[in-house]
Amino acid sequence: MTKHFAAALAIAWTVAGVRFGAEQTWAGKISDNLCNASHTKMATGVFPPFEDPQCTLECVKSGGKFVFVDKDEKVLQIANQDFEDLKKHPGVLVNLTGELKGDAITVTKVEPAPAK
Repeated sequence: MTKHFAAALAIAWTVAGVRFGAEQTWAGKISDNLCNASHTKMATGVFPPFEDPQCTLECVKSGGKFVFVDKDEKVLQIANQDFEDLKKHPGVLVNLTGELKGDAITVTKVEPAPAK
């Protein structure tokens, strides 16, 4: 009887549009996979050296990919590289909302983090 109830509940959730993978919000920075958490190495090798936001954009223009570095410096891949707000907030603290599958986030919203 329990198996039938669970199956009926799963079907009802699916029909109602409830998603099993919930959106989450993380605090951190949008970076690139060439620099990840630190732009120091790139800043010392590039003339003139770039600040974090410009470095991220330059690395992505040069074939890098956007990544998200959380407050613990864990690097997460970004599945939807064409999400427009990634280009608007690189290298600064943001609150990023999306769905995590494995080590990749599908981003749905990026907002500047509130000033402390």
